[in-house]
Amino acid sequence: MRTGIHPDSRPVVFRDRAADATFLVRSTAQSSRTIEWEDGITYPLIDVEISSASHPFYTGTSRVVDTAGRVERFERRYGRTASARG
Repeated sequence: MRTGIHPDSRPVVFRDRAADATFLVRSTAQSSRTIEWEDGITYPLIDVEISSASHPFYTGTSRVVDTAGRVERFERRYGRTASARG
């Protein structure tokens, strides 16, 4: 590994707002916000919208997607394409 070209990696806390979960991992991400971790040390804090704690694939919860309804709604709104009209 060449010296001087890689960003500094340090412990950072990622907080999943949806699942109210926090993770302490090493990262190069920058943040001006901080949080005091369970060990009493203050670390940079980065809020994320989704993580393994809230993602449906990892949690085993999935939503049923009504694709037929979405297609019909799209066609009603925008019509069929020129090639589909014949």
